[in-house]
Amino acid sequence: MIVLGLALAISWSSCRKDFDYAPSSGNLEFSKDTVFLDTVFTNIGSSTYTLKVYNRSNDDILIPFIGLESGQSSGYRLNVDGSAGKEFNDVPLLAKDSLFIFIETTFDVSQTPENEFLYTDDILFGNGSGTQEVPLVTLVKDAVFLYPRELSDGTKETLVLGLDEEGNEIRVEGFLLEPDELLFTNEKPYVIYGYAAVPDGSILSIEAGARVHFHKNSGVIVNTGASIQVNGLLSEDQELLENEVIFEGDRLESTYANEPGQWGTIWLREGSINNSISYLTLKNATVGLRVEGDNVLTTPTLTMVNSQVYNSLDSNLWATKASIVAANTVLGGAGNISFHGNSGGKYSFTHCTLANYWNNGFRSGATLVLDNFMQSATGEIVTRDLENADFINCIIDGTQSIEISLQQDTNAAFNFSFKNCLVQFNDSNNQFADNPLFDFEDVDLYQNIIFNQDADFTAPFENQFQIGMNSAALDAADLNIIPLIPTDILGVDRTQNPDIGAYENVVNN
Repeated sequence: MIVLGLALAISWSSCRKDFDYAPSSGNLEFSKDTVFLDTVFTNIGSSTYTLKVYNRSNDDILIPFIGLESGQSSGYRLNVDGSAGKEFNDVPLLAKDSLFIFIETTFDVSQTPENEFLYTDDILFGNGSGTQEVPLVTLVKDAVFLYPRELSDGTKETLVLGLDEEGNEIRVEGFLLEPDELLFTNEKPYVIYGYAAVPDGSILSIEAGARVHFHKNSGVIVNTGASIQVNGLLSEDQELLENEVIFEGDRLESTYANEPGQWGTIWLREGSINNSISYLTLKNATVGLRVEGDNVLTTPTLTMVNSQVYNSLDSNLWATKASIVAANTVLGGAGNISFHGNSGGKYSFTHCTLANYWNNGFRSGATLVLDNFMQSATGEIVTRDLENADFINCIIDGTQSIEISLQQDTNAAFNFSFKNCLVQFNDSNNQFADNPLFDFEDVDLYQNIIFNQDADFTAPFENQFQIGMNSAALDAADLNIIPLIPTDILGVDRTQNPDIGAYENVVNN
């Protein structure tokens, strides 16, 4: 009986088609003709990309070879149905089934003479005359890498930010920029790991056309007595932005193009001086610009013109007891607040567009928040004077019904004004009806304000804030300001019938 059972089992298994594999005859199908791995920096690994391989036939097949044409020397790496490597033999694929191939790359561009290098290889399927192939293509860019040193104990170099309540040092992974690292040119992109700090008495100067990329939890700290000067220029091509300075994350794949919170912040610490920003695009940070003033306010902590900050996970511009002068500046979508003038200060915004059309989840803060107090770590309320916060020819807009928040502690001054502005403030529940800060009849606070009208932005959820022909901002700006700012953020003349905001309507001109 045992022998009979064994014979039956052998006979049954020999009829099973799924144990018989025909050799692949070159009729595989693929989810992509070519796999394009997005641009990566030299020596930084790419994202993982997927290729799906289909067996459309009615036969189980055996693929005699799957591998990279360059073999083990290839800069690409494969994972075939869970197995990592660069070459695989006799890979089975059942009838009407498919398998996944995952692809990554890391490449050293220094092996080539160019700053940019198109790196290619092919995945081969089969051998001989029936071989099929799928090309792989990656653009690899060279860069200047700045990062903290590794110490003898295996830890990374750190910077001291201050002391906590118990007197312990608060540290962050970072390093001081050396004298020969204080000029960023446009020759190669810069990639920063950790926080790059500008030492006391030094100036970090960034030339027009420079590209600065920040790794996760990275940024720039400008220390007491130090400065940052971003010297971008107007670009002729608004797609390439060839003369603009760009700060963004270090992931170049298209899926990260509008991913907020990829890096930390540009932090102007208390006592930093003569900071200036011109033609900068800063995006995808946690806090775009963190500006701490010295509360003396005799000179601007930061002068910012013809620039845009958007898609920050928290705030685009968070200033504390600082002095800021801004013109032709756009503060776009943010996860909380577009501009927070916190704990007093001195602010002048002219021909600026503050518009928060955040579409990455819930947003609690208003586009514009002003206050004159701060709660300390011990719970104490510390007040400071808001010497002035003046907004002239500005748009303050967003997706919420009320986009201005004014919060005053009466123990300190709270001086502000809005003139010739387009403002989103629809108090349908009359919760601010008796609040003197929102007395729109008070000409010392509000003059020529256009409330709750359409700005007619080009694509606000994509942070494109040019205005159209139906905008309520058309021809509504205060003419007295024009001699000081005769062109808009794109260099368009605004001396005739100027519009409110950072952009002139081009068709209207």
